[in-house]
Amino acid sequence: MFVMDPRLQEDTFVLGDFPLSRLLLSKDANYPWFILVPRRADISELFQLDDHDQRQLWSETTALAETLKDSFAADKMNVATLGNVVSQLHMHVIVRRRNDPAWPAPVWGNKPAIAYTAQQVADIRQRLKTVLDDDFTFAEE
Repeated sequence: MFVMDPRLQEDTFVLGDFPLSRLLLSKDANYPWFILVPRRADISELFQLDDHDQRQLWSETTALAETLKDSFAADKMNVATLGNVVSQLHMHVIVRRRNDPAWPAPVWGNKPAIAYTAQQVADIRQRLKTVLDDDFTFAEE
């Protein structure tokens, strides 16, 4: 049974679900920082997903990155799986801009997190509602 890691639950807002992955928004308003978590139990590595799920995760990641690049005017998209702190498989999809607080360095641990306001989260949800297709189901707000 799929259970999301408590640290991911604590550090993110749940936005909704793609066919395979739950889409989260990091609670750091320094960057539009999204996280995809495949809804599969006890998976910590990409290679532990079966072939179909590997292709699905890559499809969701690619589509999300492309959508975010356009709708958030990214200069660069950072896409990564690390899992050194949270071992549950999750894919970071981070919008980077030349004027963001960490540019050009990595975002991890670079600057203290800035909390989103409720309005900022609502605005991001609304922006995504205009660009995500029918394969995405939004979570209740």
